[in-house]
Amino acid sequence: MSDGFKSGYASIVGRPNVGKSTLLNRLMAQKVAVTSKRPQTTRNKITGVLHLPNAQIILVDTPGIHKSEKTLNDMMVKASLSTFSDVDLILFMISADRGFSDEDEFVLNSMRWVKTRKFLIINKIDLVEKTSLLNLMAEMSQKDLFEEIIPVSALKDEDLDPLKNLILNCLPEGPEYFPKDMITDCPESFLFGEIIREKILNLTRFEVPHSVAVVVEDMQEQGNGVLRIDATIFAEKDSQKKILIGEGGSMLKTIGRLARLELEKRLGAKIFLKLFVKVKANWRDQRRAIKEFGYTHDSF
Repeated sequence: MSDGFKSGYASIVGRPNVGKSTLLNRLMAQKVAVTSKRPQTTRNKITGVLHLPNAQIILVDTPGIHKSEKTLNDMMVKASLSTFSDVDLILFMISADRGFSDEDEFVLNSMRWVKTRKFLIINKIDLVEKTSLLNLMAEMSQKDLFEEIIPVSALKDEDLDPLKNLILNCLPEGPEYFPKDMITDCPESFLFGEIIREKILNLTRFEVPHSVAVVVEDMQEQGNGVLRIDATIFAEKDSQKKILIGEGGSMLKTIGRLARLELEKRLGAKIFLKLFVKVKANWRDQRRAIKEFGYTHDSF
């Protein structure tokens, strides 16, 4: 490693559904975090390691910060808040089409007294007129909290290089925290479970997607280079279980097929994916169950 190598952590924070995971994936130029149009898709901190010629940017995607009475959601918010003092830079993201909402104000208040440097990322600029964007930028500059205000479209991959350069300029000289072939510190079993959960988020409606947890129970190398993955989908009610299985097992087959195709593409190997569906009543309000399903937080 040559002199002048820069490294550090940048946390992506904001209310649910502003595009934090999409931004992480675009900056990484590959999929690390699952995405969907549903709020509260991200439940754990997801780390992406961006390797540059003379630097390493460690991006931390966080669950959306919001008010909730659910134990799981409270844990998700704590996971996000815990990153504020552990990083070199906070990327606070809002959505251009929604403007600065009460939910954004709630997030802002949670970090107002944190001394960590802050950038404001205005996402989804492809959805608004330029005049509207300029007015929002002017409004946000009056908050006097941000060193930079950067408008981007994560989905359209617009204006991300300037953002990357600004992040890089903020980072201190430091060590290479992760080896060059490592793009995330999340365990494979967690990432595979998230891919399965993403398919459920995109295929189901109402309360079902929010009530689901996926646990990869076993992974075994089989003959002919086939990887067998056994995973259990947990729902909170029998009615949700029926929806997840579908008539004649149709929904479960679709979830399994879509997840298998993505896993095979990701791993470059044949996958035999076996899915099970079980009921764990009200698991989102049970601390023990939340930990068993892999949603943990140091202070939880």
